[in-house]
Amino acid sequence: MAQPLLQVRDLKVHFPVRTGGVVFGDYTALKAVDGISFDLKAGETLGVVGESGCGKSTLGRAVLQLVPATAGAVSWLGRDLTSQDKLEIKKCRQELQIVFQDPLASLDPRMTAGDIIAEPLRNFFPAMSGSERTAKVQDIMAKVGLLPQMINRYPHEFSGGQCQRIGIARAMILNPKLVVCDEPVSALDVSIRAQVINLLMELQRTFNLSLIFISHDLAVVRHISHRVMVLYLGKVMELAERESLYRAPRHPYTQALMAAVPIPDPDKERAKPRVILAGDPPSPLSPPSGCVFRTRCPKATDKCARDVPVLEVSSPSHEVACHHWRI
Repeated sequence: MAQPLLQVRDLKVHFPVRTGGVVFGDYTALKAVDGISFDLKAGETLGVVGESGCGKSTLGRAVLQLVPATAGAVSWLGRDLTSQDKLEIKKCRQELQIVFQDPLASLDPRMTAGDIIAEPLRNFFPAMSGSERTAKVQDIMAKVGLLPQMINRYPHEFSGGQCQRIGIARAMILNPKLVVCDEPVSALDVSIRAQVINLLMELQRTFNLSLIFISHDLAVVRHISHRVMVLYLGKVMELAERESLYRAPRHPYTQALMAAVPIPDPDKERAKPRVILAGDPPSPLSPPSGCVFRTRCPKATDKCARDVPVLEVSSPSHEVACHHWRI
């Protein structure tokens, strides 16, 4: 079996938050990511889903060392990034890139598209000539569906979908091995979303790229992902191969997420079972004891309040963290 490119073990990201008064108040840990583990292989896409505030974006940034880990390990090609200094991590940046959610806000409005895309080349290959940089920029622009003659335009002269293609070109120009896509299509029109998703899949095939794809849209995640990880309050509820998860979700939270996805066929939409979660997610500053999902779970028992469930293998390609998944 091939060695995973990325290995994440018991990763935790806690942020100190002041509670009480400014002078005499104390600090409480906000557990944005609380003990997450997974592997990622070359050419694989891991979809990460969950409600807002579950820790998806923080997880992606912690993998790239854009936010410091409180505990745990992130190993890239066998090297633990959490123990490296800034200089060593910078050397890995060429292989680790990110595409942000808001395509326009992630681009400097004072720079042309060509300068934005070429910026990584100037940082990593300062000796490269201007003509070589321009040739590489125009080549990657063509690969992401932008006309090379657009190289001197500014971000405000592009549509939202074109701005996201610029962001993708900037991430891809260094030929990275891993790209974290932090909700890259949520700000785009539905018709443009499909184009951008298909572009990412084509780039993945061309460059043997690994992706961590963060999204709220379960239909998009199903289309692009090989495996899917479901998060709730910083913890993994379920991790499985795509078809296994969508065909037979084990965790009550995953079942509720799946039930909320609309079906185009009106008859099937009316006939599908309704799963409605009670209340709102608890505050991550004071998560429930035991299973963090128990306060909204229809299957919760006293055991759920006492014991923290661990990821349990329910089938060779399916893991679930629930005391009562067999019910």
